[in-house]
Amino acid sequence: MKHFAQCEPSGWHNLTGLFTDIDDTLTTDGAITPDALKALADLKAAGLSVVAITGRPVGWSEPFALQWPVDAIVAENGAVALRRAEGLNEITSQRLLNKRWQLSKSYQQAPAVRQRNFARMQEVLAQIEAEVPGAQRATDSAGRETDIAIDHSEFTHLPQEAIDHAVRIMREAGMNATVSSIHINGWFGDHNKLEGARWIVRELWGRDLDAEMGRWVYVGDSTNDQLMFQHFEHSVGVANVARFVPQLQHLPRYVTEGERGAGFAEVARAVLANRQSVHVMPDEETAHLISNKL
Repeated sequence: MKHFAQCEPSGWHNLTGLFTDIDDTLTTDGAITPDALKALADLKAAGLSVVAITGRPVGWSEPFALQWPVDAIVAENGAVALRRAEGLNEITSQRLLNKRWQLSKSYQQAPAVRQRNFARMQEVLAQIEAEVPGAQRATDSAGRETDIAIDHSEFTHLPQEAIDHAVRIMREAGMNATVSSIHINGWFGDHNKLEGARWIVRELWGRDLDAEMGRWVYVGDSTNDQLMFQHFEHSVGVANVARFVPQLQHLPRYVTEGERGAGFAEVARAVLANRQSVHVMPDEETAHLISNKL
């Protein structure tokens, strides 16, 4: 991993957008910090696409999708998307921070599949709580529609042996399982963060992410981000990724000096500093539309 302070990221002058994890990447102590929130707005105001991808539930994600200046939040490790209504890029970051958006919700799985999977996942969740000492479902479980989560570091602490045991139960039941900085997530289906990123690029912009992977940055902090670290040339770990380095088979290409939200803001500054910017004054009709949207 290379530090931003030791080298200038190459190929960052012609970026399309940025994907980011949320917990311990955008947030610090469970909340987004002013510098990270402003960084999101600055990226959007510069004309970049911004999508958050998280293991958190869709219910937990809704208020942030309404308030944060992002194009979408893809929740539950790629299963559900909260899409922001059409917006305009030619507006200031401060106005983006003050705006509230309308949302639409879409799923990768059909309703009948979700219903069947949900019932089976509740059985696995109960099994884990019964068999793994100290295991408790995450406090945000009520907002989950397509996965389950065991808390290992948010409000309780599980030793690595217990984490491994919970992961093993999920996988023996035929589920996918990943470990974030706070939760153990399990689900049925082929989706994951990478597939969620591919899906949302098709849904929002009708494009093939793989054809333009070199024009996106991914920012994360833990083991459930390593698939993204593997596939994104411009991958970044915020400094607290160091906690998970011994468990990562695929490391991010760069690492920030700052941790969590401060690290994300550091990435945003590097993106904007290296971006080729051509400012085009909007014509009268576009200027009028922008004015009416604000």
